[in-house]
Amino acid sequence: MFRLQGSKTLAVDLTGDAVKAKNGSMVAYDGRMAFKKMSGGGEGIRGMVTRRLTGEQMTVMEVTGQGTCYFADRASEINLVSLRGEKLYVEASNLLCTDAGLRTGTTFTGLRGGATGNGLFTTTVEGTGQAAIMSDGSAVVLRVTAQYPLFVDPGAYIAHQGNLQQHFQSGVNFRTLMGEGSGESFQIRFEGEGLVYVQPSERNTIGGDV
Repeated sequence: MFRLQGSKTLAVDLTGDAVKAKNGSMVAYDGRMAFKKMSGGGEGIRGMVTRRLTGEQMTVMEVTGQGTCYFADRASEINLVSLRGEKLYVEASNLLCTDAGLRTGTTFTGLRGGATGNGLFTTTVEGTGQAAIMSDGSAVVLRVTAQYPLFVDPGAYIAHQGNLQQHFQSGVNFRTLMGEGSGESFQIRFEGEGLVYVQPSERNTIGGDV
């Protein structure tokens, strides 16, 4: 079971089962635990090759045992996501921990002006179970409907789920609108029905100030 200890530490209660977590994110545990580094983000050789080609980096460890394990990463805020057969799209750098039964993969998400080191691909988490995602500051969960599309700065994007389509747009962004931008800039347009997770801080992105 996943639960938060404050807003920046994830506690996972294990009873002989397993979770997959970002390598090096364990900060404490009680009981008996075993840690195993997994290649290719837990997807084996194929996943390792795919991630090397796409640049979507995710180093994962499997944690098994009896007791409670605590995870954190650079004092990032943590958000819990419950999946019931859905697929979550999340930047690899923002994924902290998943139930071992959830399937992870890499998918092409289109031209979206990805952040440095992320490119045009993103990590997917699919199945039934819990996932913990991180944000720099408290994340905002925004609902997208068919009537109201959402525009997001790619440097602030964390993750999304639901029946959403995303389109990459260039030439304008929030700083450009305020007269503070320079060079070419980007934004992501989400259409459909679903949720988008946005952090109140921006990663450095390609193509100028975004």
